[in-house]
Amino acid sequence: MSIAEGFVGAVGHTPLIRLRRISEQTGCTVLGKAEFMNPGGSVKDRAARAIVLAAERSGALAPGGTVVEGTAGNTGIGLAHMCNARGYRCVIVMPDNQSAEKYRLLETLGAEVHKVPVVPYSNPNQYQRIAERLAARLPNAIWANQFDNTVNRQAHIDTTGPEIWTQTDGQVDAFVCASGTGGTFAGISHYLKSKRPAVRCVLADPPGSALYEYVRHGTLKATGSGSITEGIGIGRVTANMQDAPIDESIHVPDADTVRHVYRLLHEEGLFLGSTSGLNVAAAARLASELGPGHTVVTILCDGGAKYQSRLFNRDWLAEKGLAQHALGAVRAEPVDIRTAMLS
Repeated sequence: MSIAEGFVGAVGHTPLIRLRRISEQTGCTVLGKAEFMNPGGSVKDRAARAIVLAAERSGALAPGGTVVEGTAGNTGIGLAHMCNARGYRCVIVMPDNQSAEKYRLLETLGAEVHKVPVVPYSNPNQYQRIAERLAARLPNAIWANQFDNTVNRQAHIDTTGPEIWTQTDGQVDAFVCASGTGGTFAGISHYLKSKRPAVRCVLADPPGSALYEYVRHGTLKATGSGSITEGIGIGRVTANMQDAPIDESIHVPDADTVRHVYRLLHEEGLFLGSTSGLNVAAAARLASELGPGHTVVTILCDGGAKYQSRLFNRDWLAEKGLAQHALGAVRAEPVDIRTAMLS
């Protein structure tokens, strides 16, 4: 019998999914790590589990304590699950420009959610900085600090990286994904490079982020003016991202992100969020550059249900000038249900 012990034991060991159409088109094996299959629904479950367990081991988080975090959503969702499983209060500070589904889900999970205006990281009222001060003021509380708490990165060195290596029998030519905190990209890249230095580790970056130019020219300079993606692309090098082995970076426009979100849905049957679309867009481009016969791995971060009011809303996409990229499958005319009804 193989039995997981609660939420904690169910995190990880997600499958690698071969993306058939993109693999066929590029001649490569393009694989997506199905992190949306974690029990909390995203790759951030790994960081949430690691951060809470580390705080318990160190004594920073005592029974009945509080976990505070500034998050765009998925880490908060993972932390809310962890707090329910371990008996803690969960307080989440979020920027006020995220999808409505994320706020509702966090509240449904029992987290106390505070929405604050979007301001630059340099502003003392930026959501991460508010979370830090709030945690310092609450009794028996910790600030998860996902961006600069390197337990986040270590979680992927310890789990996600080894899983990818084992699942591919070590046959990985390239790894590509976006960065929010840097934990996923840096942790997996460190591990894969430790096993095979020739593995190409490529950062995918959305409009408005400064990391694309940082990788290429060493200067933190935003490319574009903003993105529809949520929770990725930043203007600084976090502690998790410091010294990450990055071979190159790929800038992915929102049009490519949307196109690949809908390709995943209609070609692969995978209902996923915007970061997954961005990652797959970058993986397809990288596979084409490498040429046939290579194996490229990326991350399928989370499901699409949290983005229905935006990413899967044609009116919202039209407002952003992106509706033409949300291409669907060719469908037959709707059936006439009346012909099957009894009179």
